[in-house]
Amino acid sequence: MTRISRLAIRHAGAGAALVGLLLLLSACGTLRNTVEDGPDKLLMLRGHDPVAYFTQQRAVKGDPAIKADHEGLTYCFISDEHRRAFLANPARFVPAYGGACSNGTPYAVKTHGTTGEIFEVYRDRLFVFGGRDARKHWLMEPDRNIQLADAYWENEMKDTPHKLQNLKRIFLFRVPHYKTDAELEAEWRRRNPGS
Repeated sequence: MTRISRLAIRHAGAGAALVGLLLLLSACGTLRNTVEDGPDKLLMLRGHDPVAYFTQQRAVKGDPAIKADHEGLTYCFISDEHRRAFLANPARFVPAYGGACSNGTPYAVKTHGTTGEIFEVYRDRLFVFGGRDARKHWLMEPDRNIQLADAYWENEMKDTPHKLQNLKRIFLFRVPHYKTDAELEAEWRRRNPGS
């Protein structure tokens, strides 16, 4: 076997392994930030009432006995009144970006570590975050972040499992405007001296 033949076989093997890894990852991970809680296999917002973010301006755990399904996902509510309001207009109350951290989506990153506790209602939409710093960094430029995130969500993220999406956008093909947490924190400190 010639040297060129051995190289060709080695590259073909590496390519096949990469394709196999990508296929495996595409089957792993969820599309939305859900948890399993008893009979609820796809519970959104870890059981927090999506309407309460708007009416009470805080995260409130819903009653598991008062729930509704929307697009295959389960939501809990503190009252039947909230349940009815949600069912009348679910698009108003569902969290942006499938409940993924809203600070990652402008970078096409689908982080599913949100608990529903840290949030922002902005321009009558619910945005959830994986931590206080993520919310703080997102609030530096909310309109720009929404514009970028809405486009990435519709064009590539919505129907991609989070593990595959993150492999693609964190490790292989970062967006041109990508910023690390450290870079965002440094920018926040420059904008907020003395804080």
